[in-house]
Amino acid sequence: MSPLVSVLMTAYNREKYIAEAIESVLTQTFTDFELIIVDDRSGDKTHEITLAYAAKDPRIRVYRNEKNLGDYHNRNRAAELARGKYLKYVDSDDYIYTHGLQVMVDMIQRFPSAAVALGAPSDWVRPFPIELSPYDAYRRHYFEAPVLAKASLSAIILASAFRSVGGFSGKRWVGDFELWHTLAAHYSVLLIPDGLVYWRYHDEQEDYNNRTLPLVNFEYLLISIEQLSKPDCPLMALEKAKALRRVKWEQARMILRQIKSLRVHEAARLLRRLKLSLGKGST
Repeated sequence: MSPLVSVLMTAYNREKYIAEAIESVLTQTFTDFELIIVDDRSGDKTHEITLAYAAKDPRIRVYRNEKNLGDYHNRNRAAELARGKYLKYVDSDDYIYTHGLQVMVDMIQRFPSAAVALGAPSDWVRPFPIELSPYDAYRRHYFEAPVLAKASLSAIILASAFRSVGGFSGKRWVGDFELWHTLAAHYSVLLIPDGLVYWRYHDEQEDYNNRTLPLVNFEYLLISIEQLSKPDCPLMALEKAKALRRVKWEQARMILRQIKSLRVHEAARLLRRLKLSLGKGST
């Protein structure tokens, strides 16, 4: 019999943290889960640690890739191995609080049409869970609060919906942001309380070194433009145009900030992402 939830843990050189991440899953008050760990060719003792846990708990299945796939492709690989109705990513350097899975499952099961539940700050008007239609999700994100700008650690995903859109595209840095937009264009989105998980911030993360890079933030804006420009964007035409103007204005502001700070090379990198050059202007 398949478990209700597949907890997915992708790992690459996380020997310092992965035991704590695994323990956080194994001590959940909700118990109908499998834990799938996919090692992306770690060069440290990560794989050995996971094998030791798997030998003691039959809910754990451990795999090792034949070659390094990279972050988002490895996430897709883990999802391919999942048997559960719901997917819950817990990164190998993070952890989930003991009650976290129970709360997430209890809430998303009440809304069969929801493709994903995302952690969000208090609404102050309605209690959680809050179901948003595709239109409401986009409108809320672009005109009220950035509800789609969440990491996968804060989410629980309906596996059938994940597979219907092809999972993560593999784009660096922005994969979660892109996937929530894609799902929200076709399914309802559920908002659930923040604070069910712990995201560890440390200097071995790619995000630690790239978090403040203008190019990374610029990539999020490019995804917004791409998603808002699609025919299946659920916003009304005037709202879509307004949201696009806001995003493009933020792009221009980012480029101007780099020029004013004499970071001309950085400005040129951003312009190249728009298929422009400093000497040619807009096309």
